[in-house]
Formats: sequence, C-alpha cells, structure tokens
Amino acid sequence: MGGAVSVGTSVLATAVAPVLAAGALAGALLGAGGQAAPGGGLPLSGRTVVLDPGHNPGNFSHPGQINRLVDVGNGRKACNTTGTATADGYTEAVFNLDVARRAEAILRAAGATVVLTQDGDRPWGPCVTERAAIATRAHADAAVSIHADGAPPTGYGFQVILPAVVVAGTVDTRPIVGPSRRLGLALRSAFGASTGEARSTYLGRGTALTVRGDLGGLNLSTVPAVFIECGNMANPTDAGRMTTPAWRESAARGIAAGISSYLEHPAG
Repeated sequence: MGGAVSVGTSVLATAVAPVLAAGALAGALLGAGGQAAPGGGLPLSGRTVVLDPGHNPGNFSHPGQINRLVDVGNGRKACNTTGTATADGYTEAVFNLDVARRAEAILRAAGATVVLTQDGDRPWGPCVTERAAIATRAHADAAVSIHADGAPPTGYGFQVILPAVVVAGTVDTRPIVGPSRRLGLALRSAFGASTGEARSTYLGRGTALTVRGDLGGLNLSTVPAVFIECGNMANPTDAGRMTTPAWRESAARGIAAGISSYLEHPAG
C-alpha cells in the first residue's frame, strides 16, 4: 500500500489465475481450520465475503481519476493510488489481484458467496468510497482488503490494519470496531501459520496489528472490515517470496482460513 511507482504495461497485464481445483481448494480450507457444516453441508454456505484487491493495475494510466479527492468522513483523500512494487517491477496491484482471486476460489469452494471490488474488469479504481459501498450493498459478513507494503527495505513481515473509532459526519465506525478486531485476530493467526511470514518488524511492535482512522475503506465500512499488508515489497527477502506463485497460494489459504475461522466463531 505504498507510494506511486512507474512500470511497464507488460508487468501490469500479468495476473495469474488460481491453479488448484475446487475440490482441492475446499480441502485446503478445511485442513487450515475450517469445519464441515452440520449435516455435511459446506462450512461457509449462506455467508458473504467481500475481497478488496487493493489498487488496480490500470490506475497507472488514470492519474486524473485516482487523484480526485473523496470524503472519508474525517477528511478528504485521493480516490485511489497506484500502490507500490518490488525492485524488479512486480506491482502491488498485480500481487493483490492474484492473491484475491486465489482466496476467492478457496472461499467459493467452501460455500461462501464472494464479491470482488474489482477483478481486473475496470480501467481504474474503484475509489475507496465505492469499495466500502460494495461491501455494504452485499450485506457482507466480512470484508478484507488485500495489500502489500512499500516500507523501508530493512523492515519485513505482515500486518493487519484494524479500524479506529471514527465518528465524523456520516461516519461512525463504533459498531464495527469490535467485530473487525476479532476478524483481524483470526486473520493474523491463520495468515502467519499458512505462510510462515514474520510479524511486521516496522509497525505494530511485534503484534502485527495496527489501528488507523485515516483509511476510507475502513472509515466508510458498515461491516466488519480489515486490511492485510501481506509483506514488504521493498524488502528483498519478502519480495522474493511474494513473487512466487506457491507463496501467494499460501497467502490466499491463510486469508481464506482466517475469514472462515471468524465466520464460524464471530464472537471470538
């Protein structure tokens, strides 16, 4: 979720589709901690999940649209940004979309209805305001925004961002702060176990949890919502893992398992 970078269009065009069959994906989720529903049904039947692949590969070509300011309740921020990239030009936007598609396949195989805020089907965006609105319209049980960080290269690891209490204008996050924290804790546990990724060394003081009140996707949410920064693309070791399909598959499994754990035990 770092600053703007400039890369070639050939890199932007790559977004690898999930590679495992639906049955294997369901087994992966169950093996990661999910349980079959009573009567043998799929464990997430009747549940709706919104996955928000941060940024958009096309944002680079639409600076005027994504730089437009939008209201996030306690201030105005850019509609969206381009995100960050590894030193070799592998973009956060492509990473986010690939992991989201993999997690989507896993969750669907477990019975969930999954909505993506964008699936490479928009030329840019959507704005953070629309991303939050998509989850509201879907009556989502959980919303997870998938990102990668562009922090100082000496830092490494993942973190989960939780919504702060924000009461400003039409925004009131108080109803979602508690359930979002439970979602975040489940996600932290499952993601770490699935990927082996360390907790962030540069934010969160070893907890892999940060609380922010400046992100429109959290401020404007009316459903339990968190962000996950899967690793630091500026760190060579993190970047080396994040560019491999096998690691992205483990990241998707961790995200899906964390969501599943929260949905099966929402009260903690």
